[in-house]
Amino acid sequence: MEHSMVNSRDRDLLARANKVVPSGVWGHMATRAIGPGYPQFFSKSDGCRVWDVDGKEYIDFMCAWGPNILGYKRPEVDAAALAEIAKGDINNGPTEVMVELAELFVDTLDYADWALFQKNGTDATTTCVTVARANTGKRKILVARGSYHGAVPWCSPSVVGVTSEDRAHLILFEYNDIQSLDEAVAAAGHDLAGIVLTAFRHDLNRDQEMPEPAFLKHARAICDKTGAALILDDVRAGFRLDVRGSWAMHGIKPDLGAYSKAIANGWPLAAVAGSRRMLEGASKIFTTGSFWYGSAAMAASIKTINILKNTDALPHMQAMGVRLREGLASIAQRHGFVLHQTGPAQMPIMRFENDKELQIANAFCAAALRHGLYLHPKHNMFLSAAHQPADIDRALEGADAAMKDVVSAGFKSM
Repeated sequence: MEHSMVNSRDRDLLARANKVVPSGVWGHMATRAIGPGYPQFFSKSDGCRVWDVDGKEYIDFMCAWGPNILGYKRPEVDAAALAEIAKGDINNGPTEVMVELAELFVDTLDYADWALFQKNGTDATTTCVTVARANTGKRKILVARGSYHGAVPWCSPSVVGVTSEDRAHLILFEYNDIQSLDEAVAAAGHDLAGIVLTAFRHDLNRDQEMPEPAFLKHARAICDKTGAALILDDVRAGFRLDVRGSWAMHGIKPDLGAYSKAIANGWPLAAVAGSRRMLEGASKIFTTGSFWYGSAAMAASIKTINILKNTDALPHMQAMGVRLREGLASIAQRHGFVLHQTGPAQMPIMRFENDKELQIANAFCAAALRHGLYLHPKHNMFLSAAHQPADIDRALEGADAAMKDVVSAGFKSM
């Protein structure tokens, strides 16, 4: 059943939005970009749960598309942010909190000698590219085909409103493919400014791939030889896999890293961290924003990062992800489906075998919504520290009921 026929207040809000907002709701959070049956508007959130505007409660496995890492409304984080608001969030310049947060980034990330702060992940990736070009005096940026690095012309996945000139210095290669990377480097010639890589391959609607150590080492060697910047786009994965940086487990240190999403548990903040080799370029560029020095989000980030460093939040998320993954695999098998679950357990994606048109995935996720479970049919999902064993078990009960609905509707593994 179509979502607009199910949700009365949600339907009315969408109708109102369509009159005053282009497309009603835009971007990756638009219901039409997810699948049938999804509510568009929400009224509240708490821990690992969200409520839509019609009062329906869901166990949430999107975590606001990543920012919720400790749990919605984490008291210590919100208290730190609200204390800054009480003193003054936006001033004529930064507060002491900015220096403290930069020091914490340098102390935490295994490659960082300095940090800059922004508001969105796109701010951070674009700043990384700008720093790389300023530092090298070169123009070409290499990006993996299918990777998402933001919603601005230099890297937007849409061609609408974007000119060929916007991407004139972008060269594509295949993630984890050394030969493809070498061909892109050759195409750049003596004009190579940087190589941008996501923490792992988390493209939309495909199996995720962890970076192959040999591939990362090769990219690092290229940048060492040419002077180009190795840029880690850690916006989506940053601080969820490893507080030292997502490549610390592989022993690879980037020159620049872009962060956002989880670094302040939902308070709006982004960051660029860099090595001393990139300091000159970072010192020369002009990049700014009216709200970039807001102290509330920075205080939230300090509290969030310290909690991640000093508690078992990260291994707990991984354990809950494994619990969910194993349960879903068992449920799918019991109902006659082959389910592919790839990538880190705390950032899972699930894909049904032989489901190129997403008919099974859409049916399953729509049914899961009816049973109080918020999943995504084609985007990687997220676990938070607020997910507890009882939440995972309740979610698996909902998933089992949803799978029964899918079978009853006539779907079967192809």
